[in-house]
Amino acid sequence: MNAYLDDIRHIDSFSLPWEQLSGANILVTGATGLIGSALVDALMLHAGRDYHVYAAGRNEQRAKGRFADYLGDAAFHFMKYDVMEPLQTDVPFHYIIHAASPGSPNFFASNPVEVMKANLMGVTHLMEYGLAHDMRRLLYVSSGEVYGECAEVPFTEQSSGYLDCTNPRACYPSSKRAAETLCVAYAAEYGADVVIARPCHTYGPCFTESDNRAYAQFIRLAREGKDIILKSPGLQMRSWCYVADAVCALLHILMKGESRQAYNVADDTSNLTIRQLAEHIARIGGCQVRFDVDEALMRQNDIISRAVFDTTRLRALGWHPIADVEHNLRSSIQEC
Repeated sequence: MNAYLDDIRHIDSFSLPWEQLSGANILVTGATGLIGSALVDALMLHAGRDYHVYAAGRNEQRAKGRFADYLGDAAFHFMKYDVMEPLQTDVPFHYIIHAASPGSPNFFASNPVEVMKANLMGVTHLMEYGLAHDMRRLLYVSSGEVYGECAEVPFTEQSSGYLDCTNPRACYPSSKRAAETLCVAYAAEYGADVVIARPCHTYGPCFTESDNRAYAQFIRLAREGKDIILKSPGLQMRSWCYVADAVCALLHILMKGESRQAYNVADDTSNLTIRQLAEHIARIGGCQVRFDVDEALMRQNDIISRAVFDTTRLRALGWHPIADVEHNLRSSIQEC
């Protein structure tokens, strides 16, 4: 995990106005997920830290393992919390980073109702609490899936593509779209300061055991020295982003982003097909890529053919990738 932690610490080399966070209470929801846990790392490992970090998640056991190094730190606090419920505390959270969302395709298939409710009710509960408790800004971590199947490539923040709303798989992108609108509705009606991040496909070493997204399956197999089996030709083009780069981008958006604006989060030097990603990981892990194409599964997943992001708006905040894809994948294959 040393390479990953070195990458997280490298975020301090960026010119960010950390003084904005001085003395603040910062709430991170979804704190045991891939992005949320890396964000907690970045906040806790910042050299000039003088604020409190509240890591909120549903799985207390996972949190104790993931954040073992911080449990004795007076500035770190774990909160067992499900965004489906209102917050039950009196702590004034000056900054809320809402990264909690059921992002695994397994959930989209088995619990589409709960996926939609979590995305909408989470924003509602956190906004209502924040507005009543001195919130300065809320950063909503949305998803690049809001673009759907879009003819305009690369996607800018103004792009809007097709989603089949009658497909249960649309539970995730449709509710993410609605949650973004809910955020700006709170801004327009109640004066909330909100910024929105739209991460592309993000990868890194510290994913959860329930994460069955493609990158996680590939990395698990590479760690075990097993061949990677693709159930499709793997020709879908994606923008990918290493989690340390994604977290660096979120901090830029939190501290420097324009209120009510959305920002794509992607490494536009890492546009790869699913097959190319698998081949990179297999080469680093010393295994092979094999194919067992499942046509029925491909139709069921409603695969978007091309999802490539424009990052002009993000780069204007001073962000850039920390390293290249080779370094990032090697760091990701290391055990967390």
